[in-house]
Amino acid sequence: MVRAASLQDRDGAKLVFEKIKGTFSRLRLIWADGAYAGQLVEWVKNTCGWLLEIVKRNPEAKGFQLLPRRWVVERTFGWFGRYRRLSKDYEFQTDTSENMILIAMIQVMVHRLTRNGPSAATS
Repeated sequence: MVRAASLQDRDGAKLVFEKIKGTFSRLRLIWADGAYAGQLVEWVKNTCGWLLEIVKRNPEAKGFQLLPRRWVVERTFGWFGRYRRLSKDYEFQTDTSENMILIAMIQVMVHRLTRNGPSAATS
């Protein structure tokens, strides 16, 4: 879901979780950064039945610190930058942005399937 930047992250997360609840039967664990800590963790557990695990940075660490699983989101945002329509905020409507992201991710998946050849797709 693409939302306006004025929407608080935790409030936007609730909208996303409510939208996907009941869609992914195998979903059990969600990793999130510190912006999603607090009451949202309990809300997700009680409302959706999932575990929302906050990946925390060591407060004593200086400089860059590689955190487990956080790179997945940053890598995906990096992929979006390869698509001209997603490299900047060109869209006026959030549903257009969502559709551009969907098209980009379809292209990423098709590329992965064709790169690995037909035998990988059928096995």
